[in-house]
Amino acid sequence: MIWTWRYNKQLNTADERADKLITRAVKDGNGEWHGAGEPAVCTRSLLQRLMERGRVTMDAAPIHPDSKLRDGAAIKIEFLPPESIDLKPEAVDIEVLFEDHDIAVINKPQGFAVHPSLTKKHGTLVNILLHRLGKLSSIGGPLRPGIVHRLDKDTSGVLVVSKTDIAHMELVKTFSTHSIERVYWALCYGTTKDSSGIIKTLIGRSATDRKRMSTKVKRGRHAVTYFKRLEEYKTGKGMPFGTFLEAKLETGRTHQVRVHFTDLGNSIMGDPAYGSPSAKQAKWVILPDDAREAITKLPGQALHARRLAFNHPLTGKSMLFEAEAPDPFKSLLGILRRYK
Repeated sequence: MIWTWRYNKQLNTADERADKLITRAVKDGNGEWHGAGEPAVCTRSLLQRLMERGRVTMDAAPIHPDSKLRDGAAIKIEFLPPESIDLKPEAVDIEVLFEDHDIAVINKPQGFAVHPSLTKKHGTLVNILLHRLGKLSSIGGPLRPGIVHRLDKDTSGVLVVSKTDIAHMELVKTFSTHSIERVYWALCYGTTKDSSGIIKTLIGRSATDRKRMSTKVKRGRHAVTYFKRLEEYKTGKGMPFGTFLEAKLETGRTHQVRVHFTDLGNSIMGDPAYGSPSAKQAKWVILPDDAREAITKLPGQALHARRLAFNHPLTGKSMLFEAEAPDPFKSLLGILRRYK
């Protein structure tokens, strides 16, 4: 399906990026649209994915999410054909913190990717949710039903999913306007210079490893993390070797906490991509034996989405959820606390 739209600069009084402006124009029906059917659901994340594939053009030239539109330009959006994907519900026990007709809030366990891919269609959180909840919103597409935001495979904690399309759209607005509180716990190497602070960077794909993210990029997305040191752990000689950090996110970029804490000099224990020191590195050598052994047994990074607070997408009611950390996190924390 292809939609075309003639852009009028009067629709853009705030000088917005292309992805924001076009998403709003689709939703509000601004301007003259032409194509198969009326403009319906087009989320900003979907539009960005289409832009990455060169399927959104301005006067026949592909544009990026942060491009600026020219007055009178012809915008064309070529939507991907719907995929027929048979996802199987899977019976795995999962903690549901809240559920009603429109949303569910769960405590995501470690070890599960949030949604399937074209090469991996089982063993994901979506498969579990299809069995546990029965229905999920369809806006995210056939591979991402119900998914509004994500946690990394080995990150545990609070996650909200949508069961209806209207709830999905409202939650997307909530996340895009940062009208949501997200708090993470992390067990990290070393200690911070300051007891609290703010990290502001761009985050984008690493130029040397496409599976990793980096702040050393020319093009990236604005990322803001507030951190606070909750506890500090020291050797018998008073040398700090570990810290318990809290992160509060203003934005929610891929690997944001992991990358920001690594940049801070406090990579997360057990992180296979950003925090695995060699046996000769000082931050590994200084560790007490019991802490070192516990870290080697971690199934992934010691990062937990502790708290999520937002207004219900339909009722507007203020909601706050906290999730218990998984056993490996709590076990390591108990060992580290021997050295407070």
